Amino acid sequence: MSLFPEAAPYRVLARKYRPATFAGLIGQEALVTTLGNSIAANRLAQAWLLTGVRGVGKTSTARIIAKALNCIGPDGAGGPTVNPCEVCANCTAISAGQHLDVIEMDAASNTGVDDIREIIEGVRYASVSARYKIHIIDEVHMLSKNAFNALLKTLEEPPAHVKFIFATTEVNKLPATILSRCQRFDLKRIPTEMLARHFATIAEQEGVEVEPDALKLVALAADGSVRDGLSILDQAISLAGTGPVTASAVRDMLGLADQRLLMALMDAILTADAETALAHCTAAHDGGTDPEAILQGLLDLVHSLTRARLAGHPSSTRGEEETARIARWVAGVSFPALHRLWQLLLKGHGDVRVAPNPQQAAEMAILRCVHGAGLPAPEDLLRPRPADSAEGLAPQTPSPPLPARPVATTPTNTVGQICDAQALLSLFSGREPELARHLHDDVAILEVGDYQLRLGSCRRLPPRFVDDISRCLHDWTGEPWRVSLTTDDTTPTLRDQEVAAATLARERAAEDPLVKAFQQVFPGSQLLAGHTGDTGPMAATTIRRSA
Repeated sequence: MSLFPEAAPYRVLARKYRPATFAGLIGQEALVTTLGNSIAANRLAQAWLLTGVRGVGKTSTARIIAKALNCIGPDGAGGPTVNPCEVCANCTAISAGQHLDVIEMDAASNTGVDDIREIIEGVRYASVSARYKIHIIDEVHMLSKNAFNALLKTLEEPPAHVKFIFATTEVNKLPATILSRCQRFDLKRIPTEMLARHFATIAEQEGVEVEPDALKLVALAADGSVRDGLSILDQAISLAGTGPVTASAVRDMLGLADQRLLMALMDAILTADAETALAHCTAAHDGGTDPEAILQGLLDLVHSLTRARLAGHPSSTRGEEETARIARWVAGVSFPALHRLWQLLLKGHGDVRVAPNPQQAAEMAILRCVHGAGLPAPEDLLRPRPADSAEGLAPQTPSPPLPARPVATTPTNTVGQICDAQALLSLFSGREPELARHLHDDVAILEVGDYQLRLGSCRRLPPRFVDDISRCLHDWTGEPWRVSLTTDDTTPTLRDQEVAAATLARERAAEDPLVKAFQQVFPGSQLLAGHTGDTGPMAATTIRRSA
């Protein structure tokens, strides 16, 4: 006999803090409410299907349901309850995984029809000591097609004392015939903030000091999984020994890039400082950070920036220093710039994974981001730019307007009166499109107003054109109109005026220094369109590069 008592075996945090009741199941309020109401109203399904990513509590929930259905209370006289007592024989045996009437099966290693046949044979017999005989089948999607088919009849009409609980991470692989026989619950990923608070509570119970930023890193790395996060926290506590768990230690343990270095690198990229960006990239590599992790960290930052730009404020999952810097970046970066940066980093991340020298690929990707951040957006090239003496551009004097003979108009307050050419054209466009086309393309509108319309013929017109115009105006306004047509080839039509204006705008745009600079950078490009506006000689242009 040993003189020293044996120490209790260590239980990892993921097992030690596995939820034993619905109250301890975090982040699944909808499931808890539904099951609680079902148990209270005695509306129990014959089968439940629990889906979700790894580590969100599927198997734990299945065991809690088994205890809730079979709990008899401390006095042995209780019934199904949403709050199992955890002290009766059934609760303690189920928690220990030793209850004869709660059978757990791993479908990953028991995939065949023979395994299911054993279940089918067993359901015919009454439970040994529990109220319900419960079959928990984990990773149920791994069952074979024949096994699913063998289970169908029993699953649809099981004996009253039998319940089935299925758990799976790949619900899309289940046959529709199985899904239709189960009450389905989708367990959600646990939010990062909730995970961090949960881990902080566990660290306090363990008597371990953990920095808040370290808890956030653990929660982010857990990706919504409680079990994954507890495993990471367990490892971090072991790494820290008797000291506190620091964010830098967790970052090194997870192989993450140093966040301060990443923030400095992102700052250099956004300010188009290539030399500083390469220096930070080299420092991260020398510090042992994997090049792929550098690109992944930058991608995470761009994603955070985009979300912050959309929400108007940074996420609360980052530290104060990071939050302040992201808030400063958000004020000066646009969505198009963020989208370009994301695409460049995503392409660089793929290059790093396949490159023979990942560090070189990472540096080239970062340089592309630096140069991409320093270039103007394509839409900015087409906007008018005010004269800038520092760039050597002389102020431009707006060109005189296009000479054209004005259309005479006669102001009137008479209801229904047509008093200008555009009003006349709009009236015909909605009612007589063919006549409107002739008014726009083939005649010069010399005078309109006071029930008089004088037109100048520039091109061939239909024989009854004047009569049709006069009749339409009389019908629409209720007044007799005097319409005359003379030969006039000196006044331009509305179409001719528009063409002349477009040509003049193109000529002015071609003289703009910005367009000339663009054509020097892209030789052979063509100016297709341009128009003037109040903001300058080139309000907008369309430029096409040659193939």
